[in-house]
Amino acid sequence: MTADLETSSDDRPTRWRAFRAGLERRPTLYLGYRIMVAVVGVAVLAVGVLAIPYPGPGWAIVFAGLGILATEFAWARKALGWLRDRYRQLMDWYSRQGRAVQVAGAVGTAALVVATLWILGTFGLVGSWIGVEWEWLRSPLQR
Repeated sequence: MTADLETSSDDRPTRWRAFRAGLERRPTLYLGYRIMVAVVGVAVLAVGVLAIPYPGPGWAIVFAGLGILATEFAWARKALGWLRDRYRQLMDWYSRQGRAVQVAGAVGTAALVVATLWILGTFGLVGSWIGVEWEWLRSPLQR
């Protein structure tokens, strides 16, 4: 279940393939490597999922996390391909929609960001920095 990340036109061994072959000859080291890839990939994927609603590279981080996992796990390669296709379809659909749908999508995203920041207590924290202690700024989780 290993992925060949580098391919050459004449099928010569690449450094990456040589590195991977060396790992595979040592089962304990290879298991440790796979565990490390899994931990790093899941961590990057989790950060990406948390960042999706916010402006910035949320989806890119999700794809990076799945890409890391896909270097070692077939299920992640399949999930990455499926997710990439669905994302492209969604973005194609969204770009074909009228201005009203696009504005509604932007307003919905902004509302999700504001709600998440409020629930996580960001507004109360920033308010306390500047001396504003309004009760409605506090997160419902802190009450």
